[in-house]
Amino acid sequence: MVEPVPFLSFLETIGILSTLIFVLSSMLAMGFSLTVQQILVPLRNTKLVILSIVANFIFVPMLALAILMIFPLSEGLSIGLFLLGTSAGAPFIPKLAQVAKGDIAFAVGLMVLLMVVTIIYVPIVLPLLLSGVTVNPWDIAKSLILLMLLPLVIALFIRARYEEVADGLLPLMTQATNLSLLVLFVAFFVVYFSDLINVIGTTAVIVAVVFVLVSFATGYFLGGSSRPIRRVLALGTAQRNLSAALAIATLNFTDPDVMVMIMVVALAGLILLMFIGGEMGKRVEMPEEETQKQENLSSAPGK
Repeated sequence: MVEPVPFLSFLETIGILSTLIFVLSSMLAMGFSLTVQQILVPLRNTKLVILSIVANFIFVPMLALAILMIFPLSEGLSIGLFLLGTSAGAPFIPKLAQVAKGDIAFAVGLMVLLMVVTIIYVPIVLPLLLSGVTVNPWDIAKSLILLMLLPLVIALFIRARYEEVADGLLPLMTQATNLSLLVLFVAFFVVYFSDLINVIGTTAVIVAVVFVLVSFATGYFLGGSSRPIRRVLALGTAQRNLSAALAIATLNFTDPDVMVMIMVVALAGLILLMFIGGEMGKRVEMPEEETQKQENLSSAPGK
């Protein structure tokens, strides 16, 4: 009979390997699917770029600090929240923008902008937020550079020089991303099952929901007058960079509460933002349907 501890240790190893595959494959998929022009064109609006950076790298980390002053959590849970609070640029942003009928071009540019800034920003700011916790900034920077920035640059280069190769590898990377994400969630769910059960009904869940909703409101408020842009910045600010947070947590922290908090916020964000994005998309479709009905009536015989 297999002892439970070795089995859980094996699952944890599977979860860590799946995390590394998820981060690498998602970055490669992003690079294989984009061109440099697609990334840069939507970012010519300097004011919008500045507001996007302010929302994601000033207001959201301050929000995490404020929430923890109201709802104190354990050290590990707090670290998990700070990891997500400082990590922006989720690969999932364009999909959310599509659901919400937002500006897809801006979503792509925003995603890459926030991801690149995250790689520079997190190693500098995270040690300042984690007072009393020993964190090596270079170790964090190294993990983000090797797992995120370098694969993205390589994939963008391949896309620019060998488009057919990129097109051929894209489906494989997409499948690897989806499969590894599923495996890592299942593995970590089993490994940290008792910790997750203990979190249910505690302030950690409240913190996760408040964090996601207020982050969304922050992005929406700073998104300007264009509704498609505003929807994207709102969703992009609330959807934190799971890839970066998982990479840092896996390679730099051993406290299980860190991973537990990342999973709780990730699940809360996925549920809330898909619902909000869907409702936004429906509101966009309704006026279009009304306009079509009026056009049909005006063109009807006898009108």
